[in-house]
Amino acid sequence: MPNNHQVADSIGSIDHSHYSPKLCNQDLAPTRQQDWSWYNIFSFWMSDVHSMGGYVVAASFFTLGLASWQVLLCLLLGICIVQICANLVAKPSQMAGVPYAVICRQAFGVFGANIPAVIRGLIAFAWYGIQTYLAANALMLVLLKFAPSLQPLTQSHWLGLSALGWICFGVMWVLQAMVFWHGMSAIKKFIDFAGPAVYVVMLALAGWILFQTGFGNISFTLSSKSLTTGQQAWEMLTAVALVVSYFSGPLLNFGDFSRYGKSMDEIHRGNRWGLPFNFLLFSIVTVVIVSGTQSLFGQMITDPIETVSRVGSSVAVALGLLTMIIATIGINIVANFVSPAFDFSNCSPQKISFRTGGMIAAVGSVLLTPWNLFQSPELIHYTLDVLGAFIGPLFGILIADFYLIKRSKISVDDLFNATPSGRYWYNNGFNPKAIMALVPAVLIGLAISFTPSLHQVANFSWFIGVFLGAGCYRYLARRDIVTRTGMSYAGLAPAPKE
Repeated sequence: MPNNHQVADSIGSIDHSHYSPKLCNQDLAPTRQQDWSWYNIFSFWMSDVHSMGGYVVAASFFTLGLASWQVLLCLLLGICIVQICANLVAKPSQMAGVPYAVICRQAFGVFGANIPAVIRGLIAFAWYGIQTYLAANALMLVLLKFAPSLQPLTQSHWLGLSALGWICFGVMWVLQAMVFWHGMSAIKKFIDFAGPAVYVVMLALAGWILFQTGFGNISFTLSSKSLTTGQQAWEMLTAVALVVSYFSGPLLNFGDFSRYGKSMDEIHRGNRWGLPFNFLLFSIVTVVIVSGTQSLFGQMITDPIETVSRVGSSVAVALGLLTMIIATIGINIVANFVSPAFDFSNCSPQKISFRTGGMIAAVGSVLLTPWNLFQSPELIHYTLDVLGAFIGPLFGILIADFYLIKRSKISVDDLFNATPSGRYWYNNGFNPKAIMALVPAVLIGLAISFTPSLHQVANFSWFIGVFLGAGCYRYLARRDIVTRTGMSYAGLAPAPKE
């Protein structure tokens, strides 16, 4: 069991006054409020899983031509890999009480950490806008359901979005900003509510479909494809890879949330209930709904908004869609608002606060006109591949440095030391070895993503990136491995006992 008092005392005793202002502000400094329980971590993953994107991904796996037990096995294997990786990412941030961007200083240098931070922040730009657009669509359906007179506002378009679309997008943009503006305490309360709320709607929708169709019309194999043994094996591997890739974004910056964990034991418990158990149950409920739509409406509907909109009762439709909106706000805040907030703040701590960093991402997401991005399936496909090509190497280097090179040791003081005497100063604040490992790993991943003949291999871009990034960095930094009898770490955050 983790020695939580030992870690907390170490963090709490740190005097922040001697930290470099170039590297520290109130949001980036080690937190003293490590009060998140397993349920808060569980709710975090519920918000990530219970999104419209998660629904579509889970539903799509049942159309690959695999038997139901094969699909569920793939889902379980994929989410278990995510669970293991989440536990690995969580540990350094929980030990030191700092976010992902600050932990990256250990591998990339105190200034070099801005490279992975900005990459993660820019990726969040696009997805924040897309998720906001999806929530705005749900809000538009609610408004048109109860106020058909608004229909004329959907005719004209400006920059690809109708007048009503702009209004709904603006409303969702402001609502998310309001939750975010109140800080991590408000975000914690919101995701504690958002995740369970979606389960209520999903279970109610599944119950309604079962009542309408009867259990006999629910099939756990939603495809008539006939696959050979080799094809089945490939589809199963692809499904596992897609599960991990889908969660790769929030997985990379999970330290932004694990830093608030009471202990690693609480985080492990939250990850266990929030990932394998939660995702499998969500997938089963999803396939019941999707399969039921095929029997009920004569076509398989993978869009939860469209399914909810076809329910007869207007009140039920409104409640269902509003809950979907809440769920989307939840995942958008945890996956695409908090991360760039810390990431951009890390670039200039004295000029960019947590709030300012988040608002930069929010404004940037509008400038990208994400509705145009979302309307191009081909572009979305390349976006997912590119995301994996960047995030995989970043994850691999971070894990290799902490566990294989630094041997689970963190010098908290040196994370905020902007002088050559700092342990993470390297070469003028940059670690050339981490950068040298990152560049070729990313380039190879991008080459795979944009080569048509390697289209199927691109689904594994995250895994390829992890192994390339970790392998290259482990080799380049092999002489820097910290030994148990090595030099003493001042201000050390001790590794918790497992």
